[in-house]
Amino acid sequence: GKSTIIFKMPPKKKEEPAKKVILGRASNTLKMGLVGLPNVGKSTTFNFLSKLSVPAENFPFCTIDPNNAKINVPDKRFDKLCEHYNPKSKVLAQISITDIAGLVKGASAGEGLGNAFLSHISAVDGIYHVVRGFADPDVMHNDGEVDPIRDMETINYELRAKDLQQIEKAVADVEVRMKRAKDKRRDEEELAVLAKVKQLLEEGKMVKDG
Repeated sequence: GKSTIIFKMPPKKKEEPAKKVILGRASNTLKMGLVGLPNVGKSTTFNFLSKLSVPAENFPFCTIDPNNAKINVPDKRFDKLCEHYNPKSKVLAQISITDIAGLVKGASAGEGLGNAFLSHISAVDGIYHVVRGFADPDVMHNDGEVDPIRDMETINYELRAKDLQQIEKAVADVEVRMKRAKDKRRDEEELAVLAKVKQLLEEGKMVKDG
């Protein structure tokens, strides 16, 4: 009699769940923010980079709502490839730059533009810290006199303080979620990362230095 041959397809492999981004923002576009005290030259720097002309005046909080611009990234390798292949169109890599309002001492507790300012920082991937290093009697300084080291410490303290608030909330959220979860491995991994970050912030260290 005739025999029947049955081919069995191999079982499909289970797809690994996408890894959750614990810190940072998952995106293929880079967003950078200009951060610093009022009247240190953030908007002037923004205008230089973007070739725009946003107001840059000699008084605190001239910038309130963030200014945004996309900037082409020069790359000699890109130029060489275009020269060799002569494509119909040329699209340079870009980064997004945001001119963020000036931060003042106590911003993490609501001083100045406070939480609005810090929420604008949370929306970017990295910061350009603009610090004033020149004395000019015609350009006022928020703290009376120019001291770049003090100004950097002020900004870094406020950023750490706000980060610590966010980390404490994230830890509490994970702990609540773990009580309901059957498989706690991913939550335990996330909690370990958050605990390490929390420790660094409480020690007055920047996370990047940990």
